[in-house]
Amino acid sequence: MPVHFDHEGKLDVVEKLGDHVVLDGLDLDVRRGTVFSLLGANGAGKTTTVNILSTLLCADAGAVRVAGHDLDREPDAVRAAIGVTGQFSAVDNLLTGEENLQLMADLHHLDRDERRQRTTRLLEQFDLTDAAKKPASTYSGGMRRRLDLAMTLVGSPQVIFLDEPTTGLDPRSRRNMWQITRELVTGGVTIFLTTQYLEEADELADRIAVLDHGRVVAEGTAEELKRRIPGGHVRLRFADRAGLDTALRELHQATRDTDALTLRVPDDGSLRSLKTLIDQLDSRALDVDELSVHTPDLDDVFLALTGTPTHGQVTTR
Repeated sequence: MPVHFDHEGKLDVVEKLGDHVVLDGLDLDVRRGTVFSLLGANGAGKTTTVNILSTLLCADAGAVRVAGHDLDREPDAVRAAIGVTGQFSAVDNLLTGEENLQLMADLHHLDRDERRQRTTRLLEQFDLTDAAKKPASTYSGGMRRRLDLAMTLVGSPQVIFLDEPTTGLDPRSRRNMWQITRELVTGGVTIFLTTQYLEEADELADRIAVLDHGRVVAEGTAEELKRRIPGGHVRLRFADRAGLDTALRELHQATRDTDALTLRVPDDGSLRSLKTLIDQLDSRALDVDELSVHTPDLDDVFLALTGTPTHGQVTTR
């Protein structure tokens, strides 16, 4: 069954573990210079997909192309075009931050001047200059993650696979990583993101695919996915009981909360449906004190599509 990875190429693959099909019928469309997030519960096939795309695992069948290169015939070219920042840091604790970057530069066969220039630039970009001469063992969790990502960028990759990049970080460090990710995309890098934080996918991803038992059960922008789930509504608050009663007679699908002086009107979150409601309120001269739109969040989407409780986050593999 096909899986398409469209960053100047595609992934067309079947992956099995014994008689169990790990990936089956995926169809992913990843555009250059965007963030694509793959969500899935334990065993969904997420990590298998990333491992195949990053040359760490061979597919049982099919053909894989990443950044315009065939994975079977040109694995070295694929590796040269990608970077991988895994869930567990690749930082060497015995080396300083600067030495970790220099080591990566040596592995990429950069000459001395280029190694020095790139190391200096990445230390500045990731706000690590002051800590450059300190052992990585003394770094905070957020600093280690920034150094890990900086090491990935030494090779100037076109595509970066971020596997749960903010696991264990505090909220401030997590948001710093989000900002770095946005800046990379602005510079033309394509990000393939897996995360256990649904808020992270909502915040960063241009498109999201939900993987369940090796199949993509939904794909789209965060807003498109939210609109697929029942429960969206517009909340109208009125100044007094009389206004509430009048509106309820006109808006037949609404449900009321008398104490809060509000009506809840079912809505799919689209601009067209919101405009229709506003026109309806205006044509009937209904005076509304406050209007707010409420849509299901990604927790609701994930629960509805996979049946997996999230409690604010979901473990993805």
